Amino acid sequence: MTEQNQTVETETAETAEAVETAVESSEAEKPSYEALEERIAELEAQVKEEQLRGLANEQNLRRRHQEEIANTHKFAGQKFAAEMLPVKDYLEMALLDQSGNFDALKMGVQMTLNELQKAFDATQIKEINPAVGDKLDPHHHQAMQTVVSEQEPNTIVSVMKKGYTLAERVLRPAMVTVAKKED
Repeated sequence: MTEQNQTVETETAETAEAVETAVESSEAEKPSYEALEERIAELEAQVKEEQLRGLANEQNLRRRHQEEIANTHKFAGQKFAAEMLPVKDYLEMALLDQSGNFDALKMGVQMTLNELQKAFDATQIKEINPAVGDKLDPHHHQAMQTVVSEQEPNTIVSVMKKGYTLAERVLRPAMVTVAKKED
C-alpha cells in the first residue's frame, strides 16, 4: 500500500469513529419516548390551565360589565331625583299654608319654580320656547293646529306648550299653532 492509501484509510477510520461517537452521544442526549410523552402532557396541561384562566377572566369581566350596566340603568335618574327633592318640599310647604295670604302663596310658588329651574339647569334640561314668527322646525316643534294668518306660511303663530330637551335630545317638542295660507 502506498502512503497515500494508508492516510486515506486512517482518515476514513477516524471519521467512522467520530461518527460512531457522535451517534452514541446524540442517542445518550436524546430523551426517551416516555420522557417526551411526559413533557407533552405537561405542556398540554399548562395550555389547558391558561385557557381556563382566560375563560374565567373573560367571564368575570363580562359579569362586572353587566353589573355596571344594570347599576347605571338603576341609578340613572339619581341626580335628577336629588335635584327634585327641594321642589317637592316647597310644594308640600305651600299646601300646608293655611294663612290665606295670596301674595305669600304666589311668592312660594315662584320660589318653587325657581328651584325647579335650578334642577333643570343642573340636569341639562332646557326649554324649547319658539318665538312667534319663527319657522316650524319638525325636530323641535309639533304643529297642533294651523290657522289662517297674515304671517308667512309654516311660521309659528302661538305656543300652546313649551318643549324640552335633555342634553340636546328632545324630551317633548314644543306644541305650536302654525300659520297657513288663506284658501
